[in-house]
Amino acid sequence: MSAILSNMSARISSPLLRDNVYEALRAEILACHLAPGDELREQELAERYAVSRSPVREALLRLSRERLIAVQPRQGYRVAPVSLGDAEALLRFRAVLEPACAADAARVATDSQLAAMEPFRRFEGSAEEFIAYNRAFHTAVAEASGNRRMAEVARDLIEQADRLVRISLASLKGRDPERLVAEHDAIVEALRARDGRLAARLLRQHLEEAEHRIVTALRRHAVIA
Repeated sequence: MSAILSNMSARISSPLLRDNVYEALRAEILACHLAPGDELREQELAERYAVSRSPVREALLRLSRERLIAVQPRQGYRVAPVSLGDAEALLRFRAVLEPACAADAARVATDSQLAAMEPFRRFEGSAEEFIAYNRAFHTAVAEASGNRRMAEVARDLIEQADRLVRISLASLKGRDPERLVAEHDAIVEALRARDGRLAARLLRQHLEEAEHRIVTALRRHAVIA
């Protein structure tokens, strides 16, 4: 009986272990604690996370499918360099998906969801805090759409875009975020007015301008493929 319970426990805990390693490693990459081009060794990561190499290997392969890790035959793994093509594709995908979320959110979001967006109409803090604030705003709009599948995809794209912003942060230092916050404010106002067409248009413009800023910064300063 004890052997059966032990096997059951292993089956239950193993997926959680894999997810924990994956989430921790992914967070380090998106925060640029692991920079583009950094070499990754299974044994070193296993020691860092105090796990066996198996969940590390599974996490690395999962991240390779997200194009965050590059698998190098007979050499191991590296944090994937930023490709301008991938960056542009990610940002353009957001410019299609998130306005659709905003249009739906204007129609179906609850009053409490809209009220929860009030803090996004202003911001005070550091550049790193702005990245977190910006991510939370865009995620909140996506989740207010009521469409779970769209929100999940949007959340993943929003998180991956954090890496692009951080990589280009040197060229963005000193940039006043007031204009970006004002754009968030206008989007929230459109959502509260239940004007889906306006909310979608404002969010699309907001993301298209972000694409221009980020891609320009990446061309000048980023480590790219």
